Amino acid sequence: MEKMKVGIIGCGNISRIYFENLQKYDEVEVYACADLDISRAEARAAEFGVPKGCSVEELITDPEVEIVVNLTIPQAHAAVSIQALEAGKHVYVEKPLAVTREEGLKMLETARSKGLRLASAPETFLGGGIQTCRKLIDDGAIGTPISVSGFMLSGGHESWHPDPAFYYQIGGGPMFDMGPYYLTAFVTLLGPIRRVTGSAVISYPERTITSEPKRGQKIKVETPTHLAGVLDFESGAVGTLITSFDTMGGTSLPNIEIHGSAGSLLVPDPNGFGGTVKLRRVGSHEWEEIPLTHGYTDNNRGIGVADMARAIREGGQHRANGEMAYHVLEAMHGFHDASTEGRHYVMQSSCQRPAPMPSLAP
Repeated sequence: MEKMKVGIIGCGNISRIYFENLQKYDEVEVYACADLDISRAEARAAEFGVPKGCSVEELITDPEVEIVVNLTIPQAHAAVSIQALEAGKHVYVEKPLAVTREEGLKMLETARSKGLRLASAPETFLGGGIQTCRKLIDDGAIGTPISVSGFMLSGGHESWHPDPAFYYQIGGGPMFDMGPYYLTAFVTLLGPIRRVTGSAVISYPERTITSEPKRGQKIKVETPTHLAGVLDFESGAVGTLITSFDTMGGTSLPNIEIHGSAGSLLVPDPNGFGGTVKLRRVGSHEWEEIPLTHGYTDNNRGIGVADMARAIREGGQHRANGEMAYHVLEAMHGFHDASTEGRHYVMQSSCQRPAPMPSLAP
């Protein structure tokens, strides 16, 4: 297959793994990179042997670039993605798809009107851990799925992140930071969401940074830092998702458990590609570790870009598609709306479960 030329916008810390991995896939070639700080783009280009380091405008208007990988901060996701789509580029954007539902819808509408592909992280659901769980569910190993529970509990980012203020501003918080991993896994495994409700609080109105280089600085918290959500899936299954930056004393809870009529499934961390999968069948007193049936178990960030490129060249739907990413974005806002307004939030969007990845078996 002829490689598609990729341009990366945003050359910060997260870009390194994309530069490294995208050079390994047969479907794509990193042709250019850009940043608001052109010197940083030029440095990344030199570091990874990329032909062109340039301004954002130059990359977007370059006719050689077919796919834009948007690694900017969340507040810029929509503006940069829409600019690239308007210029005729397919777009893959880091999570979340956008900050607001209105921005997300505009991105989808622009892609459709231009006949272009829109994709979004997270792509970790394409890894061997989640895909093995998908196969087990599809093969009937746990019978009819009845419930799912997910837990993302931490003490917050001010103890380790060099610049943690964003995580406590609008568009941040534990749900928008980590919720995309969990909700994307939920939809992959159980299908789309019908409605959500929940309770969200700001437990500590102010945070003190204890990491370097901003140790001692104060952060005003503007968004909920502990959210307990409930989900009803279109399939009839019921879910629970708790995300928190307020569990200072640690946790012993699992990442994700799924319970069905014939058994229960321990799903690995959705922020990773591999992990341990365990199954306990009805009537058994022991958990059975299940060998992974699918590949891509290392840090394979970039596989979503390669998957989209293959779908463009060969036809069919790419897996980390914009419709699913928007469905997840809407659900995250729905939790917050439901808490503020004291009601269930009925989802206005839906999506298809993405097609499973090929297994390791011949």
